[in-house]
Amino acid sequence: MASDTHNSTRISKRFAELRASGELGIVAYITAGDPSLDATLKFVLALAEAGADVIELGVPFSDPLADGPTIQRASERALKSGTTLAGVLELVRRIRLSSQVPLVLFSYYNPVLQMGLEKFSSAASQAGADGVLITDLTPEESGDYRRIVHAHHLDTIFLAAPTSDDERLQKIAAGSSGFLYLISRTGVTGAKDSLPDDLPALLRRTLQFTQLPIAVGFGISLPGHVSVLGGLADAAVVGSALVSEIEKASSPDSAATALRDRVKILKEAARRGLSRREVAL
Repeated sequence: MASDTHNSTRISKRFAELRASGELGIVAYITAGDPSLDATLKFVLALAEAGADVIELGVPFSDPLADGPTIQRASERALKSGTTLAGVLELVRRIRLSSQVPLVLFSYYNPVLQMGLEKFSSAASQAGADGVLITDLTPEESGDYRRIVHAHHLDTIFLAAPTSDDERLQKIAAGSSGFLYLISRTGVTGAKDSLPDDLPALLRRTLQFTQLPIAVGFGISLPGHVSVLGGLADAAVVGSALVSEIEKASSPDSAATALRDRVKILKEAARRGLSRREVAL
């Protein structure tokens, strides 16, 4: 399986460390370029310092269909500030000057195709990215993409959803490396008060098909959510809640402080939780 060849990425190493210490990971998503790439650099360093285990950098896109209003607005602000895929790759290079935090490029397929798969993969790898998640690319259509991205030693992360049947989960698991991103519910992204009741069953179903760490996203914003996931998944993905802190803040500095505080609280809840492997034993 493709995933076996990528055990050396920063992502796999980080998840191995989390598993060894029985700790739930925190995957933090922010939109790159919102409100500027300089601000994003500040935010990434604040998130890493607060204990985020993996950081997903959203590449802004003009038509972000899978995203809720919070991330759509962030995308609009980032595009207004002139953010491009090339600019995001340059940002990764700048982050690497002062942090080794695992970085995932989170993009729609169009900007990547426009740049060209080979050129994109090579540039992403050289800049110091660790993985790529293309939100609107299905495993069935991803043969070339996976081959080229893997050749540049980057992980390919795919999204699984409650609507994925077993056959589909199998394909998603086979195409993924680094970790598998499980969407906790149908619909668009956004912070919610509680996690869906059928999430444990969905996680158990997914576990039949993969040894990869599983990160659960969509709707996670509170320490309680993280505590609940502690016995079930390997990481919690926090996105809209962070993007909304950036939107509310009066300056990049106050946004960085708010992000740091929010992730610290979530990470404390994560450290108290047990990893699913320990619960299973």
